[in-house]
This record gives sequence, C-alpha cells and structure tokens, in this order.
Amino acid sequence: MAVQTLGKSERLKSRKQIELLFSKGKKIHLQSIRVYYRWDFVKKGSLQAGFGVSARYFKKAVDRNRIKRQLREAWRTQKSSLRDMVAGRDESLDVFIIYSAKELPGYEELKTQVALFLTRFQSGINEGK
Repeated sequence: MAVQTLGKSERLKSRKQIELLFSKGKKIHLQSIRVYYRWDFVKKGSLQAGFGVSARYFKKAVDRNRIKRQLREAWRTQKSSLRDMVAGRDESLDVFIIYSAKELPGYEELKTQVALFLTRFQSGINEGK
C-alpha cells in the first residue's frame, strides 16, 4: 500500500510560483471548485498543491480552515495515480484548488469533486491535450 501523505515538499507555498500559476496556468471549472494547474520545468517529476477558500463567502476563518482541511484530505487520499504519472515526466506539476460555492460542503462532496478533476485531468493528458 502506498504512503498517503501531504508533506512539506508537496505543498505549494511560494508566492512567486502561485502568481505564475494564476497568470500563466490553465484552469478547470467544476461544480463547486476551480482548479488551476501548470506544468513547470523547475523540479523534475514533483507534484505540488495549494488550497484556498474565498473570504467573500465565508467570513469566519473557522469555516474557511475547515473547508481547506477537507480539500487537503480529499487531495491527499486520491493523488497517488497523478503523482505516479508526474514522476515519469521531466516536468513538475503545480495545482491550486479553490472552493467557490457559497454553502458549507460535506467531505464526500469535496472528495467527489477532487476525484472528478483527477479523472478529467488524466484523461486530458492521455489524449495529448
């Protein structure tokens, strides 16, 4: 069984990388999340992810932190197939997931949204997009 962790090296924290991701990356809109992604040549075969929630819809930091925690958990448990795919390439992949709905989600909803993104993304890569 593969180790499912989300370590320090797998978190997208660099402001420079995040700004580059938003300005030059591609995005996918799903029902309640927006996902920005960008292939980069900085680190060979690495996968980094960041998570965000709008303070416009969730005024309380407790609610924002809860949603981010659930997003991280959904990502952590499902990223293994994407990580294996990225490991074989000469590029690194940066991903930033933003929850954009106005109501508090359940964990299962976030988990299905992240799974939908992963399947859509991997099918797009396999088709050569």
